[in-house]
Amino acid sequence: MSSNPVAETVASLMPTARTELTELVAFRSVADFDQFPKSESEGAANWVADALRTEGFQDVALLDTPDGTQSVYGFLPGPEGAKTVLLYAHYDVQPPLDEAGWTSPPFELTERDGRWYGRGAADCKGGVIMHLLALRALKANGGVPVHVKVIAEGSEEQGTGGLERYAEEHPELLKADTIVIGDAGNFRVGLPTVTSTLRGMTMLRVQVDTLEGNLHSGQFGGAAPDALAALIRVLDSLRAKDGSTTVDGLAAQASWDGLTYEEEQFREDAKVLDGVELIGSGSVADRIWARPAVTVLGIDCPPVVGATPSVQAGARALVSLRVPPGADAAEATKLLQAHLEAHTPWGARVRTEQIGQGQPFSADTTSPAYTAMADAMAVAYPGQEMQYAGQGGSIPLCNTLAALYPQAEILLIGLSEPEAQIHALNESVSPEELERLSVAEALFLQNYAGN
Repeated sequence: MSSNPVAETVASLMPTARTELTELVAFRSVADFDQFPKSESEGAANWVADALRTEGFQDVALLDTPDGTQSVYGFLPGPEGAKTVLLYAHYDVQPPLDEAGWTSPPFELTERDGRWYGRGAADCKGGVIMHLLALRALKANGGVPVHVKVIAEGSEEQGTGGLERYAEEHPELLKADTIVIGDAGNFRVGLPTVTSTLRGMTMLRVQVDTLEGNLHSGQFGGAAPDALAALIRVLDSLRAKDGSTTVDGLAAQASWDGLTYEEEQFREDAKVLDGVELIGSGSVADRIWARPAVTVLGIDCPPVVGATPSVQAGARALVSLRVPPGADAAEATKLLQAHLEAHTPWGARVRTEQIGQGQPFSADTTSPAYTAMADAMAVAYPGQEMQYAGQGGSIPLCNTLAALYPQAEILLIGLSEPEAQIHALNESVSPEELERLSVAEALFLQNYAGN
């Protein structure tokens, strides 16, 4: 990185950043209180609130959102007449999955091979630290030139919409000229990237019932309708032979016009086993950024160990559908429900329950904020030009903010590049990316204030 006062300040703050990220990662802040203590999320929320107060933020508050979680808000006043920028991140995390499968404990930040490992290190506790580093660097180099609002969400990973509903009920709270969502990531390490589109999502529980109770498979199997087999049939109907998503009535042929994602690079990033084919048709970018994708997240059925020779009376699954830009998540939900009902065999009884939903998002990349960010990234990443990419994941808040504040510019950056392996075992963050993106955000705020 070229010599720059802001960059030098951020570099000097990296040991502090590691200490703080260690503290924040230590909270088991999964917003599923059936699995993880609510006190862990409350501890993380208080940590963020204390950090904001230490940096001079005013009106710091723990917002009780309608889904039973807390989002952390703070306001840092800038010069009179300055623009207002909202910085977003979330402190809740995905469950660690199989903790025994982690090379190091998931809630202990551990350095290995030049990366920092821990659940939430990249997604998105690292985003909280990124915002703090950028603001500290500005304070050390002439001050923060804009009004800053920070919002740290407490349930983004659950998709339960608490912050979206709170924002709709308090529309002035998060109003800003520009919004920086720190929950995306570079296309790969060292390649500065803004995310210009997000897929939306919907999530359904599917319950299939066929019998009043389980039956002996020897006495009744062959004629008694098996609920688990019926569920497998209906789930299989959601994919074509090549693995493409096939929900009746949902368009699935859109193309991505932008950054190319080579198949071999994707196989490496996704760690696809040798000899296993990729699914779907079209380019990789088409499949993961521009088209719908269904995933069966879980099935309730007897485990292999301890299973009895029984015809199953009931079975259920959790199904996720990623909704591409240009489609409506509510309509996609109706189509998915209708598809599941229509394709359930043998007259089995089927019920669906919606668990979460978020709309897809497309940014206006021609706005002045994008120019300011491109100039900032050119300094933070010498010799690299800012790229535009899609992201297959969902950030439901984006569309809520776009609807509430139609004049606001929205940028998505962050630490979740492919090597970060977010949501998977051994999630990690690149400290070099944390440093460079913190510099980029600080310089962006300077550039944007001067526009």
